[in-house]
Amino acid sequence: MLPDAHSSALPPGRLLARGVCRHLPGHGFVCLEEFVPVRGLRVDVMALGPRGEFWVVECKSSVPDFRADSKWRGYLAWCDRYFWAVGLDFPAELLPADTGLIVADGHDAEILRMGPEARLAPSRRRALLQRFARHAAGRLQALRDPGISCFSSRPFP
Repeated sequence: MLPDAHSSALPPGRLLARGVCRHLPGHGFVCLEEFVPVRGLRVDVMALGPRGEFWVVECKSSVPDFRADSKWRGYLAWCDRYFWAVGLDFPAELLPADTGLIVADGHDAEILRMGPEARLAPSRRRALLQRFARHAAGRLQALRDPGISCFSSRPFP
């Protein structure tokens, strides 16, 4: 597939996220990029599945990018499964074996290794689902009416 003008303008990590977000709907998931599950944490991709499951996907475009990430273990408490998304040339043996692995580019992705399941507590799932829905609705409203700022007036609960 030929690269489009939009993909050449995106940084490498965003290209990986785009490929992941294009692939996961085939598994019944909807995705939000750069989602904040709780203050102080920002995940590259938060995916909500057909049975209410949450997956976190962290996109790493290079080995230095991966080695600089010291927050990723904090994301485990906010998902049912955790994945790394990397390019085809990334040395996958550097990634922890007890996490999921997705290979991606700006056009698509493939799940190579499923992350182990660690089910969220029902109260956390409910709070996360509400935050996910409010954030998605706010993004949609901002796209439809760019003069509105849904995110600055009141923080999400």
